[in-house]
Amino acid sequence: MDIKMLKIGNLNIPIPIIQGGMGIGVSKSRLAAAVANEGGIGVISGAQIGYLEADFATNPLEANKRALRREIIKAKHDAPGGIIGVNLMVAMKNYADFVKVAVEEKIDLIISGAGLPIELPGLVKGSKVKIVPIVSSLRAAKLILRSWKRDYDVEPDAIIVEGSEAGGHLGFKFDELYNHTTQKLKDIVIELKEYLTSLNIKIPIIAAGGLLTASDISNIMDAGASGVQLGTRFVVTEECDASTPFKEAYINAKKENIQIMMSPVGLPGRALNNPFLKQVERLKRIKVDKCYFCLHKCNPAETVFCITTALINAVEGRLDEGLIFVGAGAYFVDRISTVKEVMDELKLGFYSALNIDKPMSTI
Repeated sequence: MDIKMLKIGNLNIPIPIIQGGMGIGVSKSRLAAAVANEGGIGVISGAQIGYLEADFATNPLEANKRALRREIIKAKHDAPGGIIGVNLMVAMKNYADFVKVAVEEKIDLIISGAGLPIELPGLVKGSKVKIVPIVSSLRAAKLILRSWKRDYDVEPDAIIVEGSEAGGHLGFKFDELYNHTTQKLKDIVIELKEYLTSLNIKIPIIAAGGLLTASDISNIMDAGASGVQLGTRFVVTEECDASTPFKEAYINAKKENIQIMMSPVGLPGRALNNPFLKQVERLKRIKVDKCYFCLHKCNPAETVFCITTALINAVEGRLDEGLIFVGAGAYFVDRISTVKEVMDELKLGFYSALNIDKPMSTI
């Protein structure tokens, strides 16, 4: 395996690791800046990022825009010279408004999934912002590539391939996940690599979902990935913006407690089976008293529960009342580390695999 600096357009990332954008409030400026300072890409999640603003309940759009702007500014200040991105879900209401804020603050890249970001190139036109869609299949990648080429004459600056072992919302059918019939991440990476090569498109493929160790990363990069996106390893760090009880939920997780559930977003998701999800299963629906206008597909009168309230409860430590999204390997982590410790461990694993003794950034 030959590990090289990750290049996304004119961005040079010394360590080919992207920290996953995790909402609500799990990855904000503190975590993103810490990862960027260690040579990776730090990512802020834009999902309901203004939940701590005084006017969030009465004016969530302005609260979210204000908070997103502030977190980008803070991350860039705390990681001078580092690479900072934002993760913006296509499923969010006011998606274009949040893209505009990110562009105005000269974010380095926008990562976008939970739907197909068909209009993203037009929203960043004239800026230097790199655009990176998230896909879970070759079919989705083809749709994006064709529509962006046809409508905007552009290509993605990179593509993130997210496999079925990721946490949170997943781009697969519920039955596929439940019955374990999804395509393996490695196979999707290989297919996409071959397809891009056939079109002479030279952009990096970033693999995501269920990657935890240096060995995992080495294997997926051998398959053709240029880098990886990790979530779970960065949740259980001191710099993660979530509460300590939230992090401890990962530490105490058991494999048998991780389940696939249907989210109000209309997508399956992976989460911890806790008292909240047991209550949802028992009652079938938890009445929504307040709508925060977060998702296009959500109807407060019909939704099974308010995902905004559930995610805020979780990130703030009210675990029995919250939805705790986790990756399939959440049970792997057993202590709270620092971002530096995680990055150093992964780099050391790379050195061992390559039988080298020089920093990865020089390879």
